[in-house]
Amino acid sequence: MVGLAGFIPGITTNYSEMTFAGHHSDALLLGVFQVSVLHNIVHLLFGVAGPALARTAPGARAFLIGGGVVYLVLWLYGLVVGQDSSANFVPMNNADDWLHLVLGLGMIALGFLTSLRVAR
Repeated sequence: MVGLAGFIPGITTNYSEMTFAGHHSDALLLGVFQVSVLHNIVHLLFGVAGPALARTAPGARAFLIGGGVVYLVLWLYGLVVGQDSSANFVPMNNADDWLHLVLGLGMIALGFLTSLRVAR
């Protein structure tokens, strides 16, 4: 849903300022999270992978833990790469960075908690 919302004017402010990729995109999802076409596509891919992998318990755990690791890597990347750097090609701002931290930790925790529950 986040990937779709990023393409809806009104939900995404400064919609006309959205670029395909790069830190120059001034579009903000919910007026807070910096987005671009590429950023929205990444969220759409996560949205497709989740239900596809949720068909089995091991697949769901793999999605939670693997996706959580990806979000933690994005969080670290966001901390290391400057917001105005050309390396910030997705793009991400501080709000994105902290959301990635929370999502990463939460997804990994859920992945391990469901592993413990299934093992009993």
